[in-house]
Amino acid sequence: MNEPMLTIVVPCYNEEEVLPETIDKLRGLREKLIDERLISSESALLFVDDGSNDATWDIIYKASLRYPEVKGLKLARNAGHQNALLAGLLAAKTRSDCIVSIDADLQDDIAVIRDFVKKFQEGYEIVYGVRNKRDADTFFKRHTAQWFYKLMRAMGVDLVYNHADYRLLSRRAVEELERFEEVNLFLRGIVPLLGFRSATVHYDRKERLAGKTKYPLKKMIAFALDGITSFSVTPIRMISLIGLVSFFISLLFGGYFLFLKLTGHTQTGWTSLIISIWFLGGLQLIAFGLIGEYIGKIYKETKRRPRYIVDLDLFNLWKPQQRSPSLAERSAMADMRKPRSP
Repeated sequence: MNEPMLTIVVPCYNEEEVLPETIDKLRGLREKLIDERLISSESALLFVDDGSNDATWDIIYKASLRYPEVKGLKLARNAGHQNALLAGLLAAKTRSDCIVSIDADLQDDIAVIRDFVKKFQEGYEIVYGVRNKRDADTFFKRHTAQWFYKLMRAMGVDLVYNHADYRLLSRRAVEELERFEEVNLFLRGIVPLLGFRSATVHYDRKERLAGKTKYPLKKMIAFALDGITSFSVTPIRMISLIGLVSFFISLLFGGYFLFLKLTGHTQTGWTSLIISIWFLGGLQLIAFGLIGEYIGKIYKETKRRPRYIVDLDLFNLWKPQQRSPSLAERSAMADMRKPRSP
């Protein structure tokens, strides 16, 4: 089998502190894999700038001028991690046999990319990177993540346990992934739906190289909620079940209080009345909020807005395009034609 062309896609958002080291480490890994004749010498690194407001794009752009294997994809605005990752996958599929996605902080062990490629050469079209343990995470994040995976499994969603977005996809897998057109993107749930032959590679997660995590508690909750409501209607069914149980409980209490009235044992029940009102009112608000979450997703899907807008694509810059190049692309072409200083 000829050496496959591998592209490593790295979504980046405000990663100026860690990006120089990330580029160096991935370039070094690429050279080793080429020397071992595991991948083609045309293999590349594609860094996707997800609308960063720091020097992330400047670092990517300068690296692309210095190193031919480094490419950049700049989104016009922040589209979110999942959309930025998808943008990189779809851009890379035009010239790649297989694509690996990894976060810029390199907490995921890049050494196992070698195992990813070997699995691909054995005929696997999807290779999942699975963490052995989550010791690098905080106590709260570790346990909430485990709870999330178990909850998704209980709701019937086929997720690979302890797998994030560190995986290898064949070009055919990415081409099929492109057919999923939903705006509410949750790749961890979509990729297993492809159904292609898959394998797992286990590794130990490391500490972040530099900078701060881009997934604080608020984003983690939103991400989990997106995953749950995008792939399962179980929460809606749970509301119906709670409503049915509440109805039967109310019948029992109604019969009990009617019995007390007929026997002359009724007493003023202000406390129980207030508790019941607050309890049922809270359940109703939760139900309305959950139903509203599903309606909101339907609203987003019906508008069919683009999931992301590409400002500058250095990966496919030299590929013939049906549209006219943008001002940013013309400027990039001019910069690349300039002689490079030794």
